[in-house]
Amino acid sequence: MQNFFDMDYILMISAIVVIIIGLIGDIIPGIPGTPVSYLALLLLHWTDRISYSSQFLFMTGLICAAITVLDYVVPVWGTKKFGGTKAGTRGSTIGLIVGILVLPMLGIVLGPFGLIGILGGPFVGAYIGEKMGGTPDNKAWRSAFGSFIGFLAGTFMKIVYTFVIGFYVIRDIINAFF
Repeated sequence: MQNFFDMDYILMISAIVVIIIGLIGDIIPGIPGTPVSYLALLLLHWTDRISYSSQFLFMTGLICAAITVLDYVVPVWGTKKFGGTKAGTRGSTIGLIVGILVLPMLGIVLGPFGLIGILGGPFVGAYIGEKMGGTPDNKAWRSAFGSFIGFLAGTFMKIVYTFVIGFYVIRDIINAFF
């Protein structure tokens, strides 16, 4: 029987933990979820039981880099596509941070607001940012909607990437033992 503290086991367990952290980071700003998920592949590649080709690691790394860049571009594009300004983009970012940090704290008293904050924060923030910038009401609503769509698109890309990497991680760990 192998020693549980064998480096391969530690790397495999670490890869699973890293995938979970990556998934959290896909939703919560401040944790680079996509690059963290990619790290799980590297952890497994460093084991004696699992090996990936250089081409596979390069392609998944390239996709990771593209999604990381797009995550910053897509919400801005969504806001601008729907007529938003820089004030709306800034408001959307502030709304996301407030929605993630403040509303869950209020959830202790008012119920579970975490998901509402994550989804509604960018929308409300973009609207408030546009209004503070002097944008008319109908244009501010359009900008808020564009910001929300851009945020959802960016988050969707990151989550899909993490699930695909998670699939490879789990599959290859299972195959390493059976």
